[in-house]
Amino acid sequence: MPRFYCPVELRVGAALDLPPEAARHVQVFRMQPGEHITLFNGVAGSPAGEYDATIVQMGRSHVTVQIEGHTAIEREAARAVHLLAGITAGERMEWLVEKATELGVASITPLEAERSVTRLKGDRATKRQERWQAIAASACEQCGRNQVPRIHAPVDLVQWIKAGGLADAQRLVLSLADGTQPLAQAVQQAGAQPLVFLSGPEGGLSPAEEALARGNGFAPVTLGPRVLRAETAPLAALGYLAAL
Repeated sequence: MPRFYCPVELRVGAALDLPPEAARHVQVFRMQPGEHITLFNGVAGSPAGEYDATIVQMGRSHVTVQIEGHTAIEREAARAVHLLAGITAGERMEWLVEKATELGVASITPLEAERSVTRLKGDRATKRQERWQAIAASACEQCGRNQVPRIHAPVDLVQWIKAGGLADAQRLVLSLADGTQPLAQAVQQAGAQPLVFLSGPEGGLSPAEEALARGNGFAPVTLGPRVLRAETAPLAALGYLAAL
């Protein structure tokens, strides 16, 4: 059954005019009155899960549905993983957001690192953040998640540390330095507590950034002997964590 992100209040028994973006997606699928769809609003809370709905009316720019049932199901990862990822160039960041969402990431903070090729400021940063958030919602439609991970505004590492968020989470930084421990070993030591995974852009974090991270509680970890692309490394970590 087709799934659609609908960021409004959903109630069993209610008739609902879908928001413009959701209505447009239904029309793209060339669906007709009487057909069934699944709706979710992307927010954890009461009641969580997804809703069964039937299309009752379609117009040029609107779609009305009747919400008929609710299923209290979530498909979130057992461990909340927050990704602090160096901004990569071109469409690679979009691909990273999409695949990280599919792999269960809890949130993504794009990192403006010293070696980042892409620099985002002002309206350009806002529009890019909105684009990434829309990609995350679309990925949830596809993969079955009912909670949409939040894509934060881009920050540099100093700003993130000063904000003081996720203080209760285990902090790990991907490192090529000698003596780092394997990701699997670090995760076993942490139990089930939330995790922040920091990885750099193309070229990695600078020595100063890695030193700053390690001085603020980030333990260095490795994914093995090969050097992975900036968009591949965090996905490899998320894939491993999703399988636990």
